[in-house]
Amino acid sequence: MSDLRVGIVGVGVMGADHAERIVRKTAGARLVAVSDADLARAEALAGALSVGSTSLAGSVRVVEDPLDLIAADDVDAVILASPGFAHAEQLFACLEHGKPVLCEKPLTMDAESALRVVEAEHKVGRQLIQVGFMRRFDPEYAALKQLLDSGELGRTLVLHNVHRNKSAAPTFRSEMIVRDSMVHEVDVARWLFDSEITRITVRTPQPTSLVADGVLDPQLALFELANGAMADVEVFVNFQVGYEVRCEAVAERGSATIGLGSGVFTRAGGQWGGAMPADFRVRFEQAYDIEVQRWVDATVRGEIDGPSAWDGYAAAAVCEAALESLGSGRPVDVTLADRSKVLG
Repeated sequence: MSDLRVGIVGVGVMGADHAERIVRKTAGARLVAVSDADLARAEALAGALSVGSTSLAGSVRVVEDPLDLIAADDVDAVILASPGFAHAEQLFACLEHGKPVLCEKPLTMDAESALRVVEAEHKVGRQLIQVGFMRRFDPEYAALKQLLDSGELGRTLVLHNVHRNKSAAPTFRSEMIVRDSMVHEVDVARWLFDSEITRITVRTPQPTSLVADGVLDPQLALFELANGAMADVEVFVNFQVGYEVRCEAVAERGSATIGLGSGVFTRAGGQWGGAMPADFRVRFEQAYDIEVQRWVDATVRGEIDGPSAWDGYAAAAVCEAALESLGSGRPVDVTLADRSKVLG
C-alpha cells in the first residue's frame, strides 16, 4: 500500500515535533502539508523538511487555512496540534470529510463541546478520533498497566502522582495547569483503574514566588473513582529543576513505582542520582514515537489504537469540575453523560 498522507494543523512545539517524527521516524506515513496561524513558522518548517533529501519523502506544502488542509484530497489523515480552543471546529471538519485524526489534548475546551464531538463521531458510524494521551504508550506506564491488570498485587487501591515541569511561560495561568498538565493524570487514573472519576478536589498551597501574581502553582488534586479507589496528584509547572513525572500504584499486596529516574540511576560515594530531562519531549520521546506509529498503522486498518473521543470528553468533564474546585476549594462531583445512551 502507498504511504498514509498526513497533514498537521499547528506546528508550534508539539506540532513541529510530530512533523519531524512523521518525516524521520514513522514507517508507512508521509507528511504532505502543514498549517499554522503563524504562516512564517509553517513556511520555515515546511522548507526545512522539504530540502532536496530523498529521505524526507518529497516536499511539504503550507496551507494557510486549516480547514482547507483537512478537506484536501491528498491528505488522508490529520494530526491536530493547534490550540485547544480551535479543536472543536477542526474536529467537526475531520468528521465531515471522513478524515482520521490524532488530536492533541484537550479534545475541546469544555465538556459540552467535547460531548458534541463524541455524538457527531458516533453518527459517522466509525471511530475516527484518537486523543493524544501519550502516557498510555510509554513503556513504563504500559508495564505498570500490565502488572496491575494481572492481579498479581491484588486490587489497586491508591495512585500517587507527581507532575513537575522545569518552568512554564508567563502566560501559563492557573486554569492551564489543570487543562494542559493535570489532564494527563486524569487520563492515567481512568486508564489504570478502568473506572470513571466521580469527584475531584483541587487545593493550592502557598504558591511559588517565581510566578506572576494570581497564578496558583503548585496544585494538589484528589480524584475519587467509581470503583472506590482514589488518586492524588501534585502538579508543579515551575519546579526549576527539570521535568519529572512519577506514578506509584498501591495495591493490596504491594506497590509499584515508575519514573524514578531517566537513564542510569547510580548510588556511589554516599550519593545517589541520575539525569533529569529538561522537558516532556525528552522524557516521553519513545511514547510519542510509539503513539504516532500505532496511530498510522491503525488508521491504515480503518481503526484507532488508543484513547478515544469518549476518553477526551471524560477528561474534559473532570477538568471542568477541577476548575470549579480550584475556585472554591471544595470537592466537586463530576457529571458525565450516560455512555450507553450516547454510544448506543
